[in-house]
Amino acid sequence: MNHLVNLLVVLLISTTAYGQEYKSDFEKYCQEGDTVKQIEVLKKWESEEPNNPELYTSYFNYYFQKSRQDIVSMMMEAPQGNSLAIQDSTGKTAGYIGSDLYFDPETFKKGLDKIDKGIELYPNRLDMRFGKIYALGQARDWSSFTDEILRTIQYSNENDNQWTWTNNEKKENGKDFLLSSIQTYQLNLYNTGSDDLLINMRTIAQEILMYYPNHIESLSNLSITYLLTGEYDKGIAPLLKAEKIDPEDIIVLANIAHGYSLKGDSATAIEYYRKVIQYGDESTKAHAKQQIEELEK
Repeated sequence: MNHLVNLLVVLLISTTAYGQEYKSDFEKYCQEGDTVKQIEVLKKWESEEPNNPELYTSYFNYYFQKSRQDIVSMMMEAPQGNSLAIQDSTGKTAGYIGSDLYFDPETFKKGLDKIDKGIELYPNRLDMRFGKIYALGQARDWSSFTDEILRTIQYSNENDNQWTWTNNEKKENGKDFLLSSIQTYQLNLYNTGSDDLLINMRTIAQEILMYYPNHIESLSNLSITYLLTGEYDKGIAPLLKAEKIDPEDIIVLANIAHGYSLKGDSATAIEYYRKVIQYGDESTKAHAKQQIEELEK
């Protein structure tokens, strides 16, 4: 019996070592940019360990990078990031040369298929879910980006935020890490500057609040989606809930003041700016005093 146990231990160690070796080789060829060697390693790895979770993340990274292309083009408006202004004979700017990201749909989908299979087999692997969300954001597929975030939020209720990460290592403080990461994804949506994506932000915030009703950041995000569209009462309501959770949160108090100011209720706005002065630091106090002066004119 002891011989059998020892044999199983040896086999387990050998299998783990093989997986780590393949992963190291793959990462080395990624750094070297050798895509031929990358796929050779992946196929050999797959033949020996078809269900290794690191194999799925490696395949996903391979297809994601392979699908990614920088397209140089001329445009009339300055793009985000670096660009070169083109001037006409009079010295006026006639256009811009810049680069934009493009993802080959067929290759990109191969990567998504691999990571979807990985998530199916290892649903607690948060790095797989976040990797997929990141890729969808890079591809500006905001609908799928949002859907994957929603699925992750929903699953957090099923696994009680018992997440794992690379090499199946347990992720400590799973709930806080999940929510702080999703806040970054909300900023991705907000920073597009597209009003059309406010509904995506709202949907994500509402989904979080369904499971985590005291999450102040999501109450604030929900508020923003209404304040920016002129629905001031709907925007103020979640902030008042947030104030009850933390009456001294100066960001919440300042946003409430701003909401009432937008609504035209100067008296209540001043009341909340005074709360900011009461609890805030020197910078926020100075801003609140300036706002009060403007409202009292």
